[in-house]
Amino acid sequence: MAHSQNTGMPTAPLGRNGLIVSRFALGTMTFGAETPEDEAHRQLDLFVDHGGTFIDTADVYSCGVSEEIIGRWAQARRGMDDLVIATKGRFAPTPGSHGASRRALRRAIDASLNRLGVDAIDLYFVHGWDKDTDVAETLSVLGDLIRAGKIHHYGWSNLSGWQLQKVISTAEALGVPLPIAVQPQYNLLERGIETEVLPCALENGVGLTPWSPLGGGWLTGKYKAEARPTGATRLGEDPSRGVEAYDLRNTEQTHAILSALQDVADRCDRPVSHVALSWLASRPGVAAVLLGARTVAQLTDNLKAADLVLDEADIDVLTSVSAPGLPAYPYGFLEDWSGMDVWSRLGTKMCGAA
Repeated sequence: MAHSQNTGMPTAPLGRNGLIVSRFALGTMTFGAETPEDEAHRQLDLFVDHGGTFIDTADVYSCGVSEEIIGRWAQARRGMDDLVIATKGRFAPTPGSHGASRRALRRAIDASLNRLGVDAIDLYFVHGWDKDTDVAETLSVLGDLIRAGKIHHYGWSNLSGWQLQKVISTAEALGVPLPIAVQPQYNLLERGIETEVLPCALENGVGLTPWSPLGGGWLTGKYKAEARPTGATRLGEDPSRGVEAYDLRNTEQTHAILSALQDVADRCDRPVSHVALSWLASRPGVAAVLLGARTVAQLTDNLKAADLVLDEADIDVLTSVSAPGLPAYPYGFLEDWSGMDVWSRLGTKMCGAA
């Protein structure tokens, strides 16, 4: 049976040598778009009142308005020195520059600092891989920005395993501090990072701050196999929205996961969303789970999951039913190879074997 921890908002180190952050982070992509400023300020107040310390934004969220809203809130409360602030750059470059180039990132950092009203950004994410910019150039400017005191740490969002390893290896070669965090999509419906990104992050002591922990609303139980969504929900307003699109995720596996999730939720006497968030928080390498909400009511409900700790048996059930499986080659082959069983199935005689 799951149990509660009445210790306030838990904290965790973000990677091997990173910041100490609350296990739930406040994602602010809705600020200035789906969430008006007064409602956003109430969310920020609520999050901090519940012991949250980690706030995540980006320069492209509402074209910088999200950062401005946070900055005005911070000014009213006389600063954010007690909080960890993360923002991102890459997808709003100045004309004439690629997104992760020296010129673009220097200007993006200065603009974010101005909108947030801070002297330094605690954690700066490169918002995605830039195939047009040598990663050495990106890392060089990040190192310069750390030395200049404009950022304290950096991370990367939305990249593959080989790209993460290239970032790490290049940073080591250049003598630049290593990234402390990656920010991928990760939830019970999307576990693709477990093939390469997660092992690479664990091997190198890089922490995870997953986005979309509730699968765009799917893991709240609001979407059904037999009824296309309607009304004031993300998929009700746009059923083809992004990676959580109704037709993309309305599968037998999705509903098997939702059924198992409901069984665990019934045993815990909790909403399914709490169980989904607790499962994700239990995964190796996960330091902080990003909570994004349109309203104070949604955030209030999600924050109640902070004290839920699932039993190992329930974690195992959810992990098993949501397992995506390995592609036959090379991953399945290599897994078999580690036990040498593959050779007997191939009918191949090993050198020296009887």
